[in-house]
Amino acid sequence: MQLGRVIGQATSTIKHPSLVGWRLLIVQPLNNARQPEADPVLAIDKFNGGIGQMVILNSDGDGARTYIGDKKSPVRWYVVGIVDE
Repeated sequence: MQLGRVIGQATSTIKHPSLVGWRLLIVQPLNNARQPEADPVLAIDKFNGGIGQMVILNSDGDGARTYIGDKKSPVRWYVVGIVDE
């Protein structure tokens, strides 16, 4: 699990079939002090996270593929919750 802040949304007209219908968020991972850490990641989201919101990310690729129901999907990161600040 990793805290992150939503910094944008991604739109793709051509994407892997497993990603059709999923919202794609650009999320900046945060460290324990809630400071930016590492490069932003692309995460699938079903919780309607908005720009500026803090979210909980999971980077378990197998879990992400199970989550969306496609074992051949290229997805790795997914939002598992929105932090109530």
